[in-house]
Amino acid sequence: MTEVSSVSLANAVRALSIDAVEQAKSGHPGLPLGAADVATVLFTKVLKYNAADPTWPDRDRFVLSAGHGSMLLYALLHLSGEKSMTLEEIRNFRQFGSKTPGHPEYGHTAGVEMTTGPLGQGLATSVGFALAERMLAAEFGDVVDHRTYVLASDGDLMEGVSQEAIALAGHLRLNRLIVLWDDNGISIDGAISVSDSVDQLKRFESAGWAATRVDGHDSAAILAALETAQKSDKPTLIACKTVIGFGAPTRAGKSKAHGEPLGAEEMAGTKAALNWPHAPFEVPDDILAAWRAAGARGAKAQAEWQAKVDALEPARRAEFLRRLEGRLPAALAEVVAAEKRRLASVDTAVATRKASEAALKVLAPAVPELITGSADLTGSNNTKVEATPAISPGNYAGRYVHWGIREHGMAAAVNGMTLHGGLIPSGATFLAFADYCRPALRLAALMGIGSIEVLTHDSIGLGEDGPTHQPVEHLAALRAIPGLLVFRPADATETLECWQAALENRAAPSVLALTRQNLPAVRREFVAENLSARGAYELSAASAEAKVTLFASGSEVEIALDAQKILEGEGVATRVVSVPCFELFLRQNDAARREIIGAAPVRVAVEAGIPMGWDLFLGREGAFVGMTGFGASAPFRKLFEHFGIDAAAVACAARNGLKGL
Repeated sequence: MTEVSSVSLANAVRALSIDAVEQAKSGHPGLPLGAADVATVLFTKVLKYNAADPTWPDRDRFVLSAGHGSMLLYALLHLSGEKSMTLEEIRNFRQFGSKTPGHPEYGHTAGVEMTTGPLGQGLATSVGFALAERMLAAEFGDVVDHRTYVLASDGDLMEGVSQEAIALAGHLRLNRLIVLWDDNGISIDGAISVSDSVDQLKRFESAGWAATRVDGHDSAAILAALETAQKSDKPTLIACKTVIGFGAPTRAGKSKAHGEPLGAEEMAGTKAALNWPHAPFEVPDDILAAWRAAGARGAKAQAEWQAKVDALEPARRAEFLRRLEGRLPAALAEVVAAEKRRLASVDTAVATRKASEAALKVLAPAVPELITGSADLTGSNNTKVEATPAISPGNYAGRYVHWGIREHGMAAAVNGMTLHGGLIPSGATFLAFADYCRPALRLAALMGIGSIEVLTHDSIGLGEDGPTHQPVEHLAALRAIPGLLVFRPADATETLECWQAALENRAAPSVLALTRQNLPAVRREFVAENLSARGAYELSAASAEAKVTLFASGSEVEIALDAQKILEGEGVATRVVSVPCFELFLRQNDAARREIIGAAPVRVAVEAGIPMGWDLFLGREGAFVGMTGFGASAPFRKLFEHFGIDAAAVACAARNGLKGL
């Protein structure tokens, strides 16, 4: 049988891609036409994967950072034999319910390693994939031995997050990370030169990468560059000089090839130029057979890997498999219960950032896959404990990452580590800088993955650093992201419970918003149940049938309890509900939510942030005590007094509500 050429294999990718875009009347044909040669060499000659089992743990990861070129990936998956990527799915590109949405979606389409589309996120997230591989290899040896490949566009490299990503990867010497840059010199506005003149090879080299340039349509040169990259002691950028819309008679090399169907005449001319005389969606048997053989190459590597796993010492094998399966250690609940018993006997005011550190001191030894870190705020975020020693360049046998002042890159890389599996990573910074993490947090929520971010200095309570660092709208903004769990604990016990809930909710990302200032213990009795996991619960009951319910989160729970004393002293039966997590409250059934909210005719909420979102508890008639603008620079007690966030103001709001009955 005559060997099928790499050109023919690549042309099958091109043809399926432009057929699907044309049928959908929507899509991006330029990248699949231009990058098909690069992707074909990678998938048929280099990538360690098995199309029959696209999730086997030691596969190489392929991240299409240029997610707009999704048909490239779908064509590769179909041709290589991923069973759910049928020809019918290709035909249904961009249609409702198909496995071929406009941009690749993790968890929706087998073989898609992450959701991509927002440029730069795929490249930045890949750093986390590569770091997780090295850290697990340092712990478990050669049963973890794979690479991460990224196909990135000019746009990925222009996004600011890419600088943080390449700096991290270069510093940490993540030599298992290989980026293929689709260097076509075109963006939507036209030639890249209208907006950018960076020498990307020098940029990457200055960040500690190996960098080279090849003809992106020369299969032999692409293969040689990939083989060299595999031997490098640095991460590698391969600049693949390509022609966007390759083969299109009037659009090749032009911005018009980027994001719209070719049209019947242009498509016919393209297929003629590619010597592809076949009907739409038709792939000749010999070409398809060659692709299917390439997709099966990894079966041997997978079998060899399984033999290595089977040969591990039984306890070590059991731990490795537990990690891969995402099961938490059985001892976690016992450890949490013991610490909650201890906390019930302690009456010490402590900042919840310090309470989080104390929680990590007991959680980290019990959950060895828990990784901590900070964006250059280790001493402020309090995320480093004895059980989490730091990693360093070339030394990955630790559990703490110094991310540097790179919140964008940190949050994306935490997503990559989470997606990789085997680890539960967490990053940390100030809550006011959640805006820098937001794109990655949104993607984590969209993907339904359990990334964790510890965000301290959570209100005007941080004090003298002033309004630039005082978050007032950030809790509301984070709560607006569907599927993101935003925890704001009121004391040490709630902090421990919120950490436990974050660890247990592996299908949703979590944020822990923690105070700088000390807070008193509001939970003084041991309760085995994780009350914070309800999202909201009655913390302090009324002396009689309640006339007022006070709702609060975090540091303002103390204020609500003080206001309760004032009102009860005036003969007004008042209850207090602590609200550590809106999103978990919404998961409760209607009856449970009604019971928590209660039947008191007056409702008041207090939080040192803006009121957006609190109507969930207050309805239309409730009152809110909090912020309506930005903060100021002063000691925190003066700020709470100045902005009227105190027990007297809460009690006054309740009295006003009672007057209106």
